[in-house]
Amino acid sequence: MSDESDPDRVVSESDLDWDEYDHGDRRFRRKQLGIAAGGEELGTSLYELEPGERAWPRHYHAGNEEAIYVLGGELTLYLERGADEDDGEVSEHVLEPGDYVALPSGPDHAHEVEARGDETARFLVVSTMNEPDLSVLVERDAAMLFAGGAPGNYDDRYISTTVDLDAEVDYWDE
Repeated sequence: MSDESDPDRVVSESDLDWDEYDHGDRRFRRKQLGIAAGGEELGTSLYELEPGERAWPRHYHAGNEEAIYVLGGELTLYLERGADEDDGEVSEHVLEPGDYVALPSGPDHAHEVEARGDETARFLVVSTMNEPDLSVLVERDAAMLFAGGAPGNYDDRYISTTVDLDAEVDYWDE
């Protein structure tokens, strides 16, 4: 579907190529719809995830809210409350087509997803696009710091690093 009066704002996912990610047990396909349509403060990506695969490590953002909307297949959502505490409990939720999950920023919304069942899971992830941001990887006790490009905008970043949460230096040391 396209509108000749504003071709940069209307995109069809069928016109976009998949970006494929393979990080061992984290394999998925992604189309960045929000960036392709010229979105500035709201990002949206279409994901495909094969049964038994997980997308990203369990994480939460300090500066951005995310949401998931399931289009097809089934997902298991692993949601960890109190991820910044030693006793963070992980709950599992089955998500089916039509299910929507809001994931506000902060440790009470640490999350990851895994495709379940026999068919490919298709889902949208929507996010605010605030930067700089900090994404805490709760199972690794690490954090990803990025600035210069909002989530999903890798080209404009001037800071993009993952550090151990215990890595600390004194501000005044030279």
